[in-house]
Amino acid sequence: MTGRTGPLTRYHLELLLRSHAWLPPFLAYVLLLVVGVTAGDPLLGSLGLGAGALLPVSAWYVRGALAAEPPASRACLVAVAGPARVHLGALLAALTVSLVLAVGEVAALWWTSGAVADPGAPGRPAVGPALLAGLLTSVVCALLGVLAGALASRPVLTRGPYGIPLALALAALLLVVPASPANAAVRGLVAAARSGRVAVPWVELLSAVVLLAAGCAGVAALAGRRPE
Repeated sequence: MTGRTGPLTRYHLELLLRSHAWLPPFLAYVLLLVVGVTAGDPLLGSLGLGAGALLPVSAWYVRGALAAEPPASRACLVAVAGPARVHLGALLAALTVSLVLAVGEVAALWWTSGAVADPGAPGRPAVGPALLAGLLTSVVCALLGVLAGALASRPVLTRGPYGIPLALALAALLLVVPASPANAAVRGLVAAARSGRVAVPWVELLSAVVLLAAGCAGVAALAGRRPE
């Protein structure tokens, strides 16, 4: 499965880039960061905002990756490789773009930030742990954003007009529900900015990986049973 999924992921990634479907989510994300973050803001708080905004953007990338291929071309690819592998390749392509965006976001916020924590924070955290916590939080949000996009797209959702509102609703829930790994990781960054004590979200990362793996396995299996 892995050996065949790699070329399919590269194929869908190339389609996504060539179709320019990557551009609107990227511009929206940059706009959110420009509006929400000011040069010189504390690093941890900026990383929390950047990670949270990445979740709906990652869901958007899923829809772009699934829609980038013409139906006739997709039908031929499904006949050769199977619907489950083709669908999984598109999801992994969206995840790849989201992870690249997460790395770029952390680097950009580090470049423009001021102090690591808030001015009144009792602790003085080092930059390294703060960057690691911010990067892993962004990865958590990217993983769960791909999950939200997968659950709000074909073959789970057969009616296209409802896909975007559902994806946004799922992304919002994953950000605000306290039990969500994304919520816990972002709250950890906000708390670290106030206290100066950084906690790296390893548990949240593991939870997000498990949730995404289970979700993608279910969606890929459904793609094999439900014709598109």
